[in-house]
Amino acid sequence: MLLGMVMNAGRHVDDKIRMQNAADAAAQSGGVMVARGMNGLAFTNHLLFDVFAMTAFMREARDRNAGAYVPEILDAWAAEAPKFAGAPIEKFQRLGPAIAAKAPREAELARRWSDWAAATSELVLPVMEEILQQRMIPEFQRTLVAAIPDMAQAATAEVAARHTGPAPSRGPMLGVLWRGAAVPVGNESDALARTLPVIDPVMDYVANQAQFFDRARDERRDQSRRHLDEWNYRALLFFDREAKMGQFGRLWRHFTCAQLEHLLEVEYPTTNLPHVIRTEQAEVHDGNAHLDEAFSFVAVVYWPKTPEILPGLFRDPIDGDAVAYAQARLFIPARRLVWHWAEPAAPPFGDMGGHEIPMPPPEDGSDPGDEEPTEPGHWIIAWGPGISEQWNLLNQNWTAQLVPATLVTLPAILQTPPDAAHRPPSLGGMTVEDIQRISPH
Repeated sequence: MLLGMVMNAGRHVDDKIRMQNAADAAAQSGGVMVARGMNGLAFTNHLLFDVFAMTAFMREARDRNAGAYVPEILDAWAAEAPKFAGAPIEKFQRLGPAIAAKAPREAELARRWSDWAAATSELVLPVMEEILQQRMIPEFQRTLVAAIPDMAQAATAEVAARHTGPAPSRGPMLGVLWRGAAVPVGNESDALARTLPVIDPVMDYVANQAQFFDRARDERRDQSRRHLDEWNYRALLFFDREAKMGQFGRLWRHFTCAQLEHLLEVEYPTTNLPHVIRTEQAEVHDGNAHLDEAFSFVAVVYWPKTPEILPGLFRDPIDGDAVAYAQARLFIPARRLVWHWAEPAAPPFGDMGGHEIPMPPPEDGSDPGDEEPTEPGHWIIAWGPGISEQWNLLNQNWTAQLVPATLVTLPAILQTPPDAAHRPPSLGGMTVEDIQRISPH
């Protein structure tokens, strides 16, 4: 009897550890898959903005509107050059021949640059316009939103099955990823409310439809302009620094902005809109409830019960399959305090300090850095590199982590059969607080 008791207890403990490991890994894998879906939407949103910016850029390269004004402007400079040469001030006198020499060079530079841009436009512009005309990026995003829940569910099931180990008679473990609404992720449940907390402003018909539509248009306008500004800054850097007389850089920017405005407001005012987050951070009233509802998932692992040794003496009173669970949550990480080597320098004018915390070196005397600093200074604790902390679909820093299982729907999740072959145990009216007292996982 003692030997049977020890063997039974050992087998149950081994099963519990194996199932809990499976539930933790399954929750992490399913949560990471959903986070990758959010990052994929954020990436393709930026790709959509970049396509709009590049299309505007290449249309101006094709049309050559800016270059058409440069010769007239430079001719006006050349006409003024003799007046500078005859000025009574020596500094102005030197401007005369300098302007006369530089004007034709700027004209040649603008012409050759325009030739290069036009040649590039012949190759690039048809591709960009085809992407917009066929709405390729929004269609890909819709496919991604539909596929991610099933991919997360498949990852959860695969991870659980791989933790089964050498127990062929009991069959593989079954892993199921559940949403906070006590429905499995994917399949029919996504037809009512998506697993990903996002809105497609073109295809979705939801409350406050106009609000999401306007938000998507505002984000597209602001971000497309930002991408266009970056393209123009890098492409026109030489004109901004060394070739200002012809005003080619200013003219190019004006015409590309007009091209972009025509794309956004005339050609595609209601299509090619980015996906947006379902609830903005400023709109959340109860943060914990919102996180549980839209950003939390529970992975439950089911396995037939371990057969007892000496069943006449030892009996498992729980009726149903053995279960283990773990909860994962999507989130945007915040910046952290890190070690930083501060070189001595005068503070900026008006700086009152207080944003850095001087700290002694580690107790063992070693430096926190990988290498011994060669410049004078001291170690401080300061905020790490700046990253976006905004909960939206412009942020590509979505990730997932395991958290304590606190969903109020946890009892309903644990008692709902995942399929016809598995029967979870009855909890007899237990609440989530009762479950946490028994298993504070």
